[in-house]
Amino acid sequence: MAAHILTGTVDFDAKAGKPCQTAYTIFGDLKSGTTPVVALHGGPGSTHHYILSIADLATKYSVPVVFYDQLGNGESTHLPEKSGEAGSFWTEQLFLDELDNLLRHLGIQDNYSLIGHSWGGMLAARHAARQPKGLQRLVISNSPACMRLFVKAANEELIVKLDSPVRDTLMKHEQAGTTDSAEYQDAMLEFYKRHLCRLWPWPRELTQSFEYMEKDHTVYFTMNGPSEFYITGLLKDWSIVDEANKIEVPTLLLNGAYDEAADSTVIPFFRAIPRVKWYTFAESSHNPHWEEREKYMKLVSDFLKA
Repeated sequence: MAAHILTGTVDFDAKAGKPCQTAYTIFGDLKSGTTPVVALHGGPGSTHHYILSIADLATKYSVPVVFYDQLGNGESTHLPEKSGEAGSFWTEQLFLDELDNLLRHLGIQDNYSLIGHSWGGMLAARHAARQPKGLQRLVISNSPACMRLFVKAANEELIVKLDSPVRDTLMKHEQAGTTDSAEYQDAMLEFYKRHLCRLWPWPRELTQSFEYMEKDHTVYFTMNGPSEFYITGLLKDWSIVDEANKIEVPTLLLNGAYDEAADSTVIPFFRAIPRVKWYTFAESSHNPHWEEREKYMKLVSDFLKA
């Protein structure tokens, strides 16, 4: 079934010294009577393109899906002049405010669900912990509950299993501060092929998001750092471990058997959230919405409609 597609922008007062807009795309009809789900992409600093397979929820299961590019990314307003302003301009609260602004603009603030991938799941979890009255269900997909646990798992569980030349290259450039070198990027790709997305070549939508980030890595470098496992930005101390018990809505946790969001990073969510289910995709890493697409969509649609 083909879903109705609508694109638009909403003004967002980010207090950036210039007008800002959030770009969004809706698959399906928000007035259909089915609770819509808002999809939050990762990064921070990526775009919605790499999670576009989630539109299957609309086309196959009749669940309206709202995608948007977070501020500084994709089709939304870019702010390269704010590069490095971690904690002053680029904050978690900025992105929480942007989400609230979008929900109000679309008129769904009283009835919506969230699916967040990676950083998007971290953001969605924080939103849910504030107990907004309109939130119905929450899907936390491939997200750590704590960045220190994430980095620990990457280094102690995943990088140690890489071939020693790849491992040595990563270590050498991180210690030298030369993570922008081609050699480091090549070694990083070896990690990503195992733990980010095991399909090769990657889906076009995934490479598209990387291309957007390559053009403007303001948000990624400021909030995250040079790579998925070398975190030097604002999020290096991020954690929701002490707040996850405040998430009241039914929650679905998802990760992959080869995921950079390893089980050890997901367990705190499972222990703390009162109404929670957890599923691990046996053949997937960090992008099961591509790697095991049909199973992923069936699982998520069943949960959202339950």
